[in-house]
Amino acid sequence: MARVKAGPRAHARKKKIIKAAKGYYGRKKNSFRIAVETVEKGMQYAYRDRRTKKRNFRALWIQRINAAVREHGLTYAQFTHGLKLAKIELDRKVLADIAVHDAAGFKVIFDQAKAALTNAKTKAA
Repeated sequence: MARVKAGPRAHARKKKIIKAAKGYYGRKKNSFRIAVETVEKGMQYAYRDRRTKKRNFRALWIQRINAAVREHGLTYAQFTHGLKLAKIELDRKVLADIAVHDAAGFKVIFDQAKAALTNAKTKAA
């Protein structure tokens, strides 16, 4: 019986790896053995960083909201508590966008949150 080589299949597999390594520097882009390692490592980084990106954006939104709120004299924690008391359900992404692009609109939301905070303090006292 004749020996079977995985001709088209092996070529397609190598072509897929080399295509994924496009843009890499030096032998990493055209030497199959090195390209395999580099592409696999790159996919590990991509998988990990898709999750890290979510954390980074959430931190950025919180920083932007905190900066906008401190201009008006509250902290981020006090502001979020005020939002909860005022029953305003906006997520951090939207609040940060409003804080950056619509200062007047953010001021309205801030005033509602602050009013809810002061009402809660007066009821408690």
